[in-house]
Amino acid sequence: MLTAPGDDGYFDERVAARYDESSAEMFDAAVVEPAVDFLAELAGSGRALELGIGTGRIAVPLARRGLQVHGIDMSRAMVERLREKPGAEQIEVTIGDFAATRVEGTFSVAYLVFNTIMNLTTQDAQIACFRNVASHLEPGGSFVIEVGVPSLRRLPPGETIHAFHVSETRWGIDEFDVARQGLTSHHFSVVDGKLEQVSIPFRYAWPAELDLMAQLAGMRLRERWSDWNREPFRSESEKHISVWEKPAG
Repeated sequence: MLTAPGDDGYFDERVAARYDESSAEMFDAAVVEPAVDFLAELAGSGRALELGIGTGRIAVPLARRGLQVHGIDMSRAMVERLREKPGAEQIEVTIGDFAATRVEGTFSVAYLVFNTIMNLTTQDAQIACFRNVASHLEPGGSFVIEVGVPSLRRLPPGETIHAFHVSETRWGIDEFDVARQGLTSHHFSVVDGKLEQVSIPFRYAWPAELDLMAQLAGMRLRERWSDWNREPFRSESEKHISVWEKPAG
């Protein structure tokens, strides 16, 4: 059964309760620290805005470094988990749709990590997100997105299903709708001896389409890498870290 969105979107209490555990590999210091280093360097002495702040995987270590971080997220259940973490008391959070929600002040860097741009399931919503970010950035500020490159080449001709995780207690399957640039990510987990399913829709976009969205919002591509350690982006890269800049002056 497809999990329907409620007030918390698709990241309701059931998902939030075990989000950190189910995404444990993304909380590893070897994954988190390079991202925090990258974003802290861009932020400098300015403020950082995280769209889709979730349980604070990136925001909390950024705040611990002394950066002023503000987050936007639709899911109160996820934000409640954030509030339980040491250092989270320094982080301001606004509940709302990050494609449209406004917060006070300007920021030197805004960022969307771990494929979160794809949670916006229409092109219009993704364009609105870029424009919303541009309105929050100070001149010369940066917008950073971490997102996977669509893995369509892994699909055999005529197939629409790709298994991205298989273990004894968890299975992850992406179901593609190529005509609409959509995919539904199906997550099956064994919890207390029972099989539970969560299915979440996404919209994928190629790097060139995201560059055009940035251009429409008055920003320009400054750099693109295949990971947070600034490895070159190549044809075989499975994801990209892209930085768009709001012109100074």
